[in-house]
Amino acid sequence: MNIVAAMQIILHRRPAAWWCSLAALVLLAGGATTSVAQRSGPWDVAALSKAPAVTWGATNGLVQELYYAGESFNGQPTRVFAYLGRPATNSTGKLPAMVLVHGGGGQAFKAWAEHWAKHGYVALAMDLSGHGPNGRLPDGAPDQSDQTKFRNFTEADATNMWTYHAVADVLRGHSLVRSLPDVDVERTGLTGISWGGYLTCIVAGIDPRFKVSVPVYGCGFLGDNSCWTPTSLAAMTPEARALWLKLFDPSAYLGGVRHPILFVNGTTDFAYPLDSYQKSYRLVPEKWRHISVAVGRPHGHIWTFSEVDGFVDSVLRAEPPLTRVGAPVLAGGKLSVKLEGGAVLKEISLCYTTNSGAWQKRVWQKTPARVQGELAQADLPAARPLVAFIAMKDQGGRQVSSEHVELPGGQANDAPRKNKF
Repeated sequence: MNIVAAMQIILHRRPAAWWCSLAALVLLAGGATTSVAQRSGPWDVAALSKAPAVTWGATNGLVQELYYAGESFNGQPTRVFAYLGRPATNSTGKLPAMVLVHGGGGQAFKAWAEHWAKHGYVALAMDLSGHGPNGRLPDGAPDQSDQTKFRNFTEADATNMWTYHAVADVLRGHSLVRSLPDVDVERTGLTGISWGGYLTCIVAGIDPRFKVSVPVYGCGFLGDNSCWTPTSLAAMTPEARALWLKLFDPSAYLGGVRHPILFVNGTTDFAYPLDSYQKSYRLVPEKWRHISVAVGRPHGHIWTFSEVDGFVDSVLRAEPPLTRVGAPVLAGGKLSVKLEGGAVLKEISLCYTTNSGAWQKRVWQKTPARVQGELAQADLPAARPLVAFIAMKDQGGRQVSSEHVELPGGQANDAPRKNKF
């Protein structure tokens, strides 16, 4: 078997396995290649890495309207509408840049581009529903209704699906931003909200040019548990559903992330529950993944979470990092995590629920935790079943957390364990 054939076999394995196996193959090949192959699904990442044609529009304050070329839809060309934000002044030369991905029911948000422009970034907020500033475009890509996202389709028809177009348009938007003379191509980041977080999880795994990403709410394993599992996904034919999960579920791509990524969610998110969320972020190598799960965090088109800006700044501007939270360790009725760096903590808590059933309906409680040297530690309540994690907030209000642990009913907790939950 030649090395190319062996690589093709490896790419069908689970992410951790194929990563190690591929590294071994590169060594066996005498270091013939310096790049690591990534699963890219139906997207031609090399072609999408070329800057698209752009038509520039009016400027209003810090933001300029534009249209750029999208992928063909049913054999016809498409355009993508976007807002490009730039800082009022630039005395530092090349600037960092952000690509902003809206969620369901959203659009190209001018205020979102302004938010990052005021923060010193070039920022592109594009529309991913085939709309312009005044409604549906005659040459727009698919809309983002659930009926469109989850329609029955075949592999031959995959490039007409909404997810295909949305991911491609994000990559094209990134290529556009990188082509701008005032952008530092070594400092580009990505963030998306809800369905935009879902898209961020895919794009972060297939576009190696990004240096940081923050999916807010979105995750993979949508066929295992999500608000669409019993509804839109269940309504598809078995064949179409299996193909959708193969091509368009983020779990197929998150294993390819090789940059710092912060997963932001709430404990009772209606769409992306914590079980699917945990399985998703665990696909990312521990070196790169960071978590911010908070009790009561609302779901919406919210781009003012301070931990998002702070995390991006720590990577793209080398500003002080958020607190790094290690893997949870359970021993002697206590939950502990190691803390590294970060700002002075204002609050540290054990967050837990003794409910079972649907994640979205569980009632969570908080009780103070303590810091002992490099460890944050809390005594666990005796009630079972139990789900718990340690969360903290710094003086700037930025929240980070450990991953959660689960203890089912009747389970003793007197044996030390680390990250096995």
